[in-house]
Amino acid sequence: MRLKGLLAALLYGKEDLRLERVEDPIPEAGEVVLRVGTATTCGTDLKVWRRGGHARMLKPPTLFGHEAAGEIVAVGNGVTHWKVGDRVVANNSAPCMACFFCQKEAYSLCQNLLFNNGTFAEYLKVPAAIVQHNLLPIPDGIPFSLASMTEPLACVLHGAARSNVKPGDRVVVLGDGAIGLMFVAALASGQGDWSQTSHPSPQSHPFAHVFLFGGSDRRLQIGEKLGAVKTFNYHHIGDVPALVKDLTDGWGADVVIEATGVPPVWETAIACARPGATVNLFGGCPRDTTITVSTEQLHYSELTLKGVFHNTPQYVRAALNLLASQTLPFDLLISEERPLSQLGQVFEAMKQRQVIKVAIVP
Repeated sequence: MRLKGLLAALLYGKEDLRLERVEDPIPEAGEVVLRVGTATTCGTDLKVWRRGGHARMLKPPTLFGHEAAGEIVAVGNGVTHWKVGDRVVANNSAPCMACFFCQKEAYSLCQNLLFNNGTFAEYLKVPAAIVQHNLLPIPDGIPFSLASMTEPLACVLHGAARSNVKPGDRVVVLGDGAIGLMFVAALASGQGDWSQTSHPSPQSHPFAHVFLFGGSDRRLQIGEKLGAVKTFNYHHIGDVPALVKDLTDGWGADVVIEATGVPPVWETAIACARPGATVNLFGGCPRDTTITVSTEQLHYSELTLKGVFHNTPQYVRAALNLLASQTLPFDLLISEERPLSQLGQVFEAMKQRQVIKVAIVP
């Protein structure tokens, strides 16, 4: 197979995204090449585009995008479990399985974590480690656009499982982006540790009572459809922690999920927590930023402040299973479908918060 002059998006710096013709993606040993069916945009992509890079995932100039599903069009030597024509979703990373943290099964902390970028393109080459550990078959009947959301949902399921949510807990989610909305769906439906189940079971009442705070009435309405018991536009609220205490008999939330990646919101999240609560500081902030934490509150209120990063192979599989079950309406997160040629306009629309996720079809 020879593929001539393929179109792909490259990130050169802050808000400098260019569509260019790139070299043919020829698979080496253990690798496969996909024809991208759909690549979905992500809040992480938006942050990387605006900041001009990412400390762990990529450094410009580089191929761009990390969520995709498609069809295998070429396989390298030694690939025996996959064939041309297979419909697959490729996670954007794979752990080494050999380092100190991998030996402890803390795969998101892998010191040799391999990242793969380049999903905003006609074709995507998948490295051997990802082929081995994080390339999954898409069940029949599941569209590429839905399967493409496996990676962010895997991160959310990892985060939900680490958040110590119990039945009936009152949970505050700060942020109405795709990640915050996925947290609402996962926690309200009781899928906090979906790796241990095969399908979510319908419930007449929410597993957890989720209060969603965000800045877009349209997104908050989607949050209600995904299971939030109440939603609040923070633009109309003077004191978010005070409102949370009013909602929780004066105590504060049992669990708080921060899903914005804004340092002052990390502090707001801590202020929303009751004594003994877990605060999941999930949103990744810019490099070299800091927050202030009251040592008195942290100590005497016995708070658990937890950072959770990325995903692990078990949650990649759990996420695809959950998406394939179609029990939760994750398709609500896809605002529209656009061609690759309009990727620049899509990121401008994301910057203005006009869309949540966009399905890019090469």
